[in-house]
Amino acid sequence: MPIKIPDALPAREVLENENVFVIGETKALHQDIRPLKILILNLMPLKIATETHLLRSLSNSPLQIEVDFLMTSSHVSKNTPREHLFSFYKVFSEVQSDKYDGMIITGAPVELLEFEEVNYWEELTEIMEWSKHNVTSTFHICWGAQAGLYYHHGIKKYKLDKKMFGVFKHTVNNIHEPLMRGFNDIFHAPHSRYTEVKLAEIEANKNLSLLSASDEAGVYIVMSKDRRQIFVTGHSEYDAQTLNEEYKRDKAKGLDMAIPKNYFPDNDPSSEPMVLWRSHASLLYSNWLNYYVYQATPFQLDQIQ
Repeated sequence: MPIKIPDALPAREVLENENVFVIGETKALHQDIRPLKILILNLMPLKIATETHLLRSLSNSPLQIEVDFLMTSSHVSKNTPREHLFSFYKVFSEVQSDKYDGMIITGAPVELLEFEEVNYWEELTEIMEWSKHNVTSTFHICWGAQAGLYYHHGIKKYKLDKKMFGVFKHTVNNIHEPLMRGFNDIFHAPHSRYTEVKLAEIEANKNLSLLSASDEAGVYIVMSKDRRQIFVTGHSEYDAQTLNEEYKRDKAKGLDMAIPKNYFPDNDPSSEPMVLWRSHASLLYSNWLNYYVYQATPFQLDQIQ
């Protein structure tokens, strides 16, 4: 089944060229089924790339999905054309009275700031509070996961000695949780962050469950005990070149950047990267949509509480 997106969204051409099943708004109007409504709060600076990453990850499902993109009104992205934002994005006041089956809150390049120093923190906390009663399940990514853990559960973030950057091995900590269904005992996922949350603090919190971790990258997937909040500290949605683009960007800025680990064959940046996480990403998002959104959401959206 397809993902329903605006007819003119730039990601559409990319996804169709990859044989991803998408459907434009015009054609979707003639289908008599209820799609899942997913809201994506996109806090990443390169919003068009992030749109494509997330839509690709959501596409491997038999469910029809209707996506709304949300941006903050207290901070306007400088890296995405304004006409794109005005064409495809809403602000919170436009969706505040709506309800959604699922929501994704992305990462953002503000890790080294204290949460309260982020200029849209107050707006973000309002949205996160709203999500508790207006969204069946919310999926938080990277800094978005740290922000959600801090706001909802009081979990602090800590600065790392160096950037956690590369593709790392992870293990499944709870094989019985449906989100982890079908996962290998060891799987890979990308990380790109300067901060972390502590394993001991997650395990000590009675309202949280640790689902996956890495010996090297630390906490990876955490879920609230009511299963309505999922926190993923890495970037399973990244495509093959994303870490490479980040590496080249930071090197061009003169930053002392290490080569992303376990990414280039023989650690040679002139080689094409190895994609070790694609199947994991597909499974993670399809499990979330199936078990935590589709099977948990009421048919009538206004019944979400």
